[in-house]
Amino acid sequence: MTTAPRPARLSANELIDLVLDEGSWTSWDTAPTYGDISDEYAAELAAAREKSGVDESVLSGEGLMHGRRVAVVMGEFRFLAGSIGRAAADRLVTAIERATREGLPLLAGPVSGGTRMQEGTPAFVQMVRITEAVAAHKAAGLPYLVYLRHPTTGGVMASWGSLGHVTVAEPGALIGFLGPRVYEALYDKPFPEGVQTSENLYARGIIDAVLPPEEIAGILDRALAILLAPRHGIKPVPAPVPLTPLPEVETWDAVVRSRRPDRPGVRRLLRYAASDVIPLNGTGQGERDPGLLIALARFGQAPCVFLGQDRRGQTEEHPMGPEALREAQRGMRLAADLGLPLVTVIDTRGAALSAEAENGGMAGEIARCLNELVTVQAPTLCLMLGEGNGGGALAFLPADRVIAAQHAWLSPLPPEGASAIVHRDLDHAPEMARAQKVRALDLRDRGIVDRIVAELPDAADEPEAFCQRVGAVLEHELAALLDAGPGSPADRARRYL
Repeated sequence: MTTAPRPARLSANELIDLVLDEGSWTSWDTAPTYGDISDEYAAELAAAREKSGVDESVLSGEGLMHGRRVAVVMGEFRFLAGSIGRAAADRLVTAIERATREGLPLLAGPVSGGTRMQEGTPAFVQMVRITEAVAAHKAAGLPYLVYLRHPTTGGVMASWGSLGHVTVAEPGALIGFLGPRVYEALYDKPFPEGVQTSENLYARGIIDAVLPPEEIAGILDRALAILLAPRHGIKPVPAPVPLTPLPEVETWDAVVRSRRPDRPGVRRLLRYAASDVIPLNGTGQGERDPGLLIALARFGQAPCVFLGQDRRGQTEEHPMGPEALREAQRGMRLAADLGLPLVTVIDTRGAALSAEAENGGMAGEIARCLNELVTVQAPTLCLMLGEGNGGGALAFLPADRVIAAQHAWLSPLPPEGASAIVHRDLDHAPEMARAQKVRALDLRDRGIVDRIVAELPDAADEPEAFCQRVGAVLEHELAALLDAGPGSPADRARRYL
C-alpha cells in the first residue's frame, strides 16, 4: 500500500483559519489551572507555551464555516506533543457540553501522543469524561465530525478521535493506538510499516476518507448540509404520476432483465437522481465490503442515510459478505443517532455461501440487520432495484415504505436453486419463479410493495430516465416520511401478514 508523504504539520490556529470563514473565530477558552504541580512540570508548561504560542494542547471555540455556525475543538501538537492532562480535558469537556447546550455541530481536530505522562493516571482517566461528553452530544442528535491529524495515538485516538459520525484523516498521518516509539521500546523491534497510516485505516474501513487540510471545509460543509437539513417543513413533493396500467412482463423475463450487466445500479442512481452525496466507508471497526455502498445523500431537499447493495462490487469471486451487513448496521445506527431517514436498496445475487461467510457469522448478521431495521427509530424506505436473492436481500427489506422497480424481484433462493431443491435440476427455474410469486408486481398485490416504478421497457435501455423516475419517487416518499416520522416495529411487520 502506498502511503502519502506527510505534509508540513499545521498548527491549531492555522487549521482553524483554513477551515473557518475569515474573521469568524471566537475562542471559548479561559486560562488553565493546574493546582499543586512540581517546579519541573511548571517549567515544561512554560516552555510549551513559549514554543507553541498557545496556553494548552487544545483550543476550543466557535466560528462560521461557509456561513454556518459550528463549534470547534482543535489539538495543538507543539504543546507537549498534544498530550491531554486535566486542564486540557476540562477545556474539552466544557466546550463539548457548550456545543451541546447551544445545539451546534462539533468539529474535532485531534493531534496528540495521548495522555500527558507528567500527570499519569489522573490524566489518563479523563478520557472517560471526554467520551461521556461526546456521547451526550451525539445523543442530542447533533453531528460530531472528526479530522484526524498527524499523529493521533493513545488515549486520544481511543476516545474522542474514534467517535465521529463522519471521520476523515490527513494524508500520510500516523494514526493508531500504541505509538511506534513505545512499541519499539517495549518489544525491542520496530512496529510494522504501513499499518498505522491514514491510508491503511481507510482501506480497512476504519475511517471514511483521506483528504488534505485544504479540502476539509468543503467536505464538512457538504456533510452538514445533509446532516442539518430540515426534518420538518419540507415542501410536499407531488407524487409522480404512475404509468397505468404497467406493461405486463412475464416473471422469468423480469428475472432475466434484472440480471443484465448493463442494468443501472446504486451508483448510477445516485449520479442521476441525488442532489448531494457524501460517501462513507466501512464499519468503522476494521471491515469494509465493496458489495455495499454507504453514503449520506439528499434527493431533492430530503436528506437520508443511504445503504445500497452495489451490483458492481459483487462478483462470483467476492459475493456480498457478512462485513457488508455489519457496515449496513453502522448506517442504521447513524440514521437513528441523527434522526435521518434511512434508505435501503436491494440489488444482490445473494449473500456469500462460503466457509469464510459462515466463520464471519452470516446468519447472525442477517438476523441483526432485520432486528435493527424493524426497530430503528428513524423513518425507513426500501427500494427493490434489481435482483433480490435470499437472506442477504431480506435483511434490507423491512421498512415503513417499500418501492420497487418493475422488474425487481425477491426470492428465498435464486430460482435455479429452488428448482434444484424441488426438481433436482435447473431446468424448472422459470416455473419455480412463477410459482413462488417473486415479482415486484406480485409483491405489490400482497401488500408487501407499496409502489412500482415503471421500466420503459427496461431500465438498462433507459438508465438515466429510469434513475430520475426512481429519484422523483424517493424524493416524494422521503418528504412524506419526514413529516410522518418512524413507524412502529409492529406496523413494519404487519405488511407481511
